[in-house]
Amino acid sequence: MRKLLLIAVTAGVGFGAWRWHAHSVAVKSEPTDAKLVQNRLWIDHMPKNDRDTIQVFVTLSDESLGVFQATSGWKGQFELFTYEASGDELRIVYGQNGDKDKVRAKARACKEGGMDFCLELDGNSRGVKKYYSLEGWELDSLADEQAKVRALSR
Repeated sequence: MRKLLLIAVTAGVGFGAWRWHAHSVAVKSEPTDAKLVQNRLWIDHMPKNDRDTIQVFVTLSDESLGVFQATSGWKGQFELFTYEASGDELRIVYGQNGDKDKVRAKARACKEGGMDFCLELDGNSRGVKKYYSLEGWELDSLADEQAKVRALSR
């Protein structure tokens, strides 16, 4: 159930990113905390149209789950993983085949391509090496998302 919710949340956020056309919120401070990597939607570029495939990276700290996803408005592929975070290092295990990666994740405030944050991954065998995010693309925990779903279903 939680994995399905993760997929649904990731797909929904990915679709929302596709629909995002303008952004005017300024970055207030430059985070130096490794926690910036987690609980945030990261993409490699803003899609140019509904067939443009983007790379998505998400890690959720409360479940130690993450996803690498390649998706357009019409088609997508994903691979879920579990991870342990220690400073700027993510020790990733891909559940499907047991492959492991030791990834160094460096996130920082930036102003590249209209984005607010840059993420560089080193050591990952999936996805791409550089991702971007915007202020406001923080993700709630799964518990928060489940509470919202319950409240909407009442």
